[in-house]
Amino acid sequence: MRAVVQRVLSASVTAASRNPSEIAGGLLVLLGVAPGDTLAEAEWMSRKLVHLRIFDDDTGRMNRSVHDTGGEMLLVSQFTLYGDASRGNRPGFSGSADFETARPLYESVVRLTGQELGRPVRTGWYGESMQVALVNNGPVTLILDTPRRP
Repeated sequence: MRAVVQRVLSASVTAASRNPSEIAGGLLVLLGVAPGDTLAEAEWMSRKLVHLRIFDDDTGRMNRSVHDTGGEMLLVSQFTLYGDASRGNRPGFSGSADFETARPLYESVVRLTGQELGRPVRTGWYGESMQVALVNNGPVTLILDTPRRP
């Protein structure tokens, strides 16, 4: 699994004929699922997202998590995180898990993250064309990959 994690002052996602899903502040997470990912990767990613210390403490040092700060989380699926444009100008997406495999794992990350966080996680709509807006705070943006299995 791969996640692009952004510390935000606000973020929202919209799709045609849907009410926006938005947060006032916390983390915007774009999540991609790779072939071979399992519930073990979903569990690892959920724990990492909730406890990742990228919010400032009283001394201005990144030492607090979204859990510590009471911040919100917006989690949006994004299969293009595994896009490969190393050859030619049109990216290939064979590095992304197929829809039937990725959807339940994405939903597991949402559920597990909400449990670990202790409050609901806002989401986009899996498989739909969406528009994401954000105000990055810092800016702070990290890319997380689950550890490789032997």
